[in-house]
Amino acid sequence: MAEKKVLYQVNGRQFEGMIVYDDGVTAKRPAIFMQPDWKGVCADTIAQARTAAGKDYVVLMADMFGKGYGDKPKNQDELRAGMLAVHKDRAFTVACGGVAYDTLMAEADKLGLIDTAKKAAIGYCAGGGYALEQARAGADFKAVVVFHVTNPNPVVPGTPCNIKGRVLAIHGSADPVTPKPMMDALEEELTKAKVDWQVMMFGGAVHSFCDPTVNAGPTRYDEKLCRKSYLLMRDFFAETL
Repeated sequence: MAEKKVLYQVNGRQFEGMIVYDDGVTAKRPAIFMQPDWKGVCADTIAQARTAAGKDYVVLMADMFGKGYGDKPKNQDELRAGMLAVHKDRAFTVACGGVAYDTLMAEADKLGLIDTAKKAAIGYCAGGGYALEQARAGADFKAVVVFHVTNPNPVVPGTPCNIKGRVLAIHGSADPVTPKPMMDALEEELTKAKVDWQVMMFGGAVHSFCDPTVNAGPTRYDEKLCRKSYLLMRDFFAETL
């Protein structure tokens, strides 16, 4: 697997995204824009990008927190503060995600890696919320897949839902971070906007079942459900892209 860092600027700040792909494959592949969780671009989330990419996709990994953010160890309070600073500023969320998307797409296209007609997005935890906000703003994703999404509802109530592609949410029925009423509200929003949506609910699963680094309480990795999640993602992309 190859990893290429890509720099971009938003509001005078430096950000560093990453392109992750199997460099043993010569054919052009769909581009999957990835919003990682609150750890940002770091060894853990790069590992997730490698898994998501496999031989089938080129993953374009966004940085929403600033260059070097993922290199520094943080406690839960610091991670939460970093995540909320982005989440509560919808204009920044959409702008930074948009610049990341455009810059990473252009670089991947320049490298001859992607089929630019096949574009989708994925997001983990907080990154799922960011990806949905970007999709609401009209990003041209043909499909969006969110894994155990945090903040699935618009941060600004009444935000128009201009999602252009299909949506698949893969979630745990016992997730205390994003409980069922929040997912019900997402379903209602997508239905009213006439979006083609699906929710796969894993019975008894909690938050972060696709994050191998968490193993206690409300956030807990589940190897079986994680594997199943990626199979669902691949099937969804195969029938959509």
